[in-house]
Amino acid sequence: MPAPPSAAPVRFAYWVPNVSGGLVTSTIEQRTDWGYDYNRELAVLAENNGFDYALSQVRYMAGYGAEYQHESTSFSLALLLATQRLKVIAAVHPGLWHPGVLAKLGATTDHLSNGRFAVNVVSGWFKDEFTALGEPWLEHDERYRRSEEFIQALRAVWTEDHAELAGDFYRIRDFSLKPKPIASPDRPHPEIFQGGNSTAARQMAGRVSDWYFSNGKDFDGVTEQIRDVQASAGSAGRTPPRFGLNGFLIARDTEAEARDTLREIVAKADTEAVHGFGSAVKQAGSSTADGKGMWQDSSFEDLVQYNDGFRTGLIGTPEQIAERIVAYKRLGVDLLLLGFLHYHEEVEYFGKKVLPLVRELEEHQPEDHRASLPPDLSPKGSS
Repeated sequence: MPAPPSAAPVRFAYWVPNVSGGLVTSTIEQRTDWGYDYNRELAVLAENNGFDYALSQVRYMAGYGAEYQHESTSFSLALLLATQRLKVIAAVHPGLWHPGVLAKLGATTDHLSNGRFAVNVVSGWFKDEFTALGEPWLEHDERYRRSEEFIQALRAVWTEDHAELAGDFYRIRDFSLKPKPIASPDRPHPEIFQGGNSTAARQMAGRVSDWYFSNGKDFDGVTEQIRDVQASAGSAGRTPPRFGLNGFLIARDTEAEARDTLREIVAKADTEAVHGFGSAVKQAGSSTADGKGMWQDSSFEDLVQYNDGFRTGLIGTPEQIAERIVAYKRLGVDLLLLGFLHYHEEVEYFGKKVLPLVRELEEHQPEDHRASLPPDLSPKGSS
């Protein structure tokens, strides 16, 4: 069974829309923009409405409805300089970055932001991004093995003088980084996040990561993943990483309004782009030995939100969504990574209408971490 939930309040992050096309692959109106001015205003709005983190996503080339994209590390620095408290997580790909070069960039960014920089290590699903740049496309589990070495190298360079690593993918020899990132007892280096649903991803998270991001999941899916990651950490003699869960949030004054919005998103899906994305991501994970790769059981409707965000079921009234968020917290979720249809308006609505209810419910959590789970509000559960 998963460990008891943390006594700390659940935290919130949002997907930075630094990639064109919004967070759903649909022709429905999305009042969002991938440019800097919009995102600077959004970052300030988010930190003033209860968000602790922002995740700058990364695409290196156009595809699947995302024709334009800003690079994640430089965009993250810009957002950090525009805010006071928000922590910004930059998505990076081993194979396209050297860990020592990223460590240097990260240390500088961490000093410029007074210790608010973090990274999300992405093992990769978009084959064309690697092959178009002349980089090899590794087999699934090899990509995670490379990511694990990447994190080991990054942590060593950030925390040690004369860092050494003799790996299969990276070799660090007597390397000393000065200045190192800002360190404190509860944060010896910038936080290291990773994603992935596969067995290889879960095992890697237990061994080396600070945070594990899951694609959208219902209660049973979350429980299974937390159990596996904690078991991996136990085998490695580590404290388990904290758990983050992806969700696309549709909060409206009535459940009917929220459901109608979801139906419209799916009805107006860009069918060609969704099918293309589905083919790309499913081949990326289908090589896993046990069939647990990301997106392997995702339906067309799930893939309209490209990280299965509808499956988390954060769709309904503020009261329904708050109850579901706290239920996930009771299962061991430490952070919700959220996407929205109309970012500025909905981030503010979340801060005013949903977050106060979450904090109120957290004060009255039952001791049984699975007690009083709300009904399944995901598309499958409400059909």
